[in-house]
Amino acid sequence: MKRFCVLIRIIMMCVHISAQQDSVTHCIMFYNVENLFHPSDDSLTADEDFTPTGSYHWTYKKYYRKVSMIGKVILAAGRGDPPWLVGLSEIENEQVLRDLCYNSPLRKFGYRYVHYDSPDRRGVDVALLYRGGCVRILRSRKIPVVFPFDTFARNRDILYVVTQFPSGDSLHVLVNHWTSRYGGYAATLPKRNYYAMVVRRVVDSLIIENPNAKILITGDFNDYATDESMVRHLRAREYDARAPDDTLYNLMLPFTRQSLRGSHKHEDFWGCLDQFVVSKAWLTDTIGAQQVGGAHIFDADFLLVDDEKYGGYKSYRTFLGPRYIGGFADHLPVYVVFRDGSH
Repeated sequence: MKRFCVLIRIIMMCVHISAQQDSVTHCIMFYNVENLFHPSDDSLTADEDFTPTGSYHWTYKKYYRKVSMIGKVILAAGRGDPPWLVGLSEIENEQVLRDLCYNSPLRKFGYRYVHYDSPDRRGVDVALLYRGGCVRILRSRKIPVVFPFDTFARNRDILYVVTQFPSGDSLHVLVNHWTSRYGGYAATLPKRNYYAMVVRRVVDSLIIENPNAKILITGDFNDYATDESMVRHLRAREYDARAPDDTLYNLMLPFTRQSLRGSHKHEDFWGCLDQFVVSKAWLTDTIGAQQVGGAHIFDADFLLVDDEKYGGYKSYRTFLGPRYIGGFADHLPVYVVFRDGSH
């Protein structure tokens, strides 16, 4: 009997491994694209610096070059199968998204977008690109964030989108860009904590409605996976099969033990401000098979340059202060690989 049980376990393991090897995987990406402004002046926002006559001398030529470069990065990250979903931060408006989808190398792959204008003073927003032939949008809305301790602050909204894959599975996606650390970590921490509490309330309501809700939270959180906002208020942790069903898992936590890898470099420190947090229901299916792989940082050589000041390398960014460098962005893209049940 004992040998029979061992044999059954071996067979199940082989089936599970074979299924994983034979299954088709797809990619979901997040990218902070560093001030992707349209050069026209919006009279309702403080975007004057990013105009041809502004302090950054942001011309149409530079703009279209950057749009094309960002499109190429997105395609390169997909390694032959462009990402089904791409969360973006630091995009200015709908025109930028139209140019990215229809006037860049992405135009051949049927990308569309979900976007809402937010109250941010400079006019920068978050958005979600999706491949129309692979993903269906069921509904979407923006989630305003108003700090009770600073009601005059004009904050970036959270983007909430319910997507559907060919298998029929729905994925709840929340795209974030939380308050920066400009002004000091301690002084700005309450604002990021509040963002985390808003997201956690949304997650709790989704899980109460459906304990098997598949949820993906992504964005530039301006905090690391071990910071208070992520651990205490969002309550995102490393995977533990014994944890309750409402547990969230931060797929970037393994990078906290790798000091030379990250999506963003501050002076000599690489860290992951850009993260993926998933619900237990999306991490594993009903028989415990893994649906979502670990997180990855897309750090291709062409996205990096030598760091002459701090050593090693750093992101090949668009600007260094007001000086035009001509690179991609000051963050590296991050992505996760997943299986859709239709394959």
